[in-house]
Amino acid sequence: MSAIALSAQLDDLKIITLTDGEEWSARDLMPFAGYDRWENFSKAVNRAIASVNASGLNADDHFRGTTKMVQIGSGARREVEDVQLTRYACYILFQNADGSKPEIAALQQYFAVQTRAAEIAGAPLTDDEIIARALQISTSRVQALESHVAELTPRAEAWDELASAEGDYAVADAAKILARAGIQTGPQRLFADLARFGWVYRGSDGKARAYARAVDDGYLAEKPQSHHHPRTGELVLDVPQVRVTVRGLERLRSRLGGAA
Repeated sequence: MSAIALSAQLDDLKIITLTDGEEWSARDLMPFAGYDRWENFSKAVNRAIASVNASGLNADDHFRGTTKMVQIGSGARREVEDVQLTRYACYILFQNADGSKPEIAALQQYFAVQTRAAEIAGAPLTDDEIIARALQISTSRVQALESHVAELTPRAEAWDELASAEGDYAVADAAKILARAGIQTGPQRLFADLARFGWVYRGSDGKARAYARAVDDGYLAEKPQSHHHPRTGELVLDVPQVRVTVRGLERLRSRLGGAA
């Protein structure tokens, strides 16, 4: 069924009342939702009622129990259970249903359009409809937000710790701090980045050395190193160890794509 044909049929089923405005019969909507048995569809209606009550609203204002005369196989008519649904009740019922079903998706679209049409016509949304829209964040989106917050928490803690720190760090330790802040790196990769930024170079002996400018800018520090000669016991000065300062880490964080 096309969207236009469906909309026309649902419009025909609409009841206009002086007290509640637009209403629909749950029995009339049941086949459009892909249900054959009232016992199954009434469970979906009851779940929607429980959802509204759980939100602190009064579901009785939107789901009104009633009866309906239907024709049975013998041609006779009998009274059956029904529920009169306001536009808000329909909106909640189908927004909380399985949107992967084409029938439900079509009803979601119809009642979304109905709500928008009421706005355009100048009929303000009820408080309940406003709340329904505000609560219409999907579970997957909430989970994504929670996951993002969980991901950012250790990064924030790492930089809170860093902000109160003093001194400097060996390249390997600096790489660990940057990794905790969400920047994918390691000692070898970080050293390559330091060389790319013009902060360090390797001497003819293959050992790392800091450029004077990087030290003067406060990005790097050099820690003196020495050892005693194994035969003479004489103190021998080694190439200073390159270390990354707190200021250098902040600069690396910015240049390597961390949060500003």
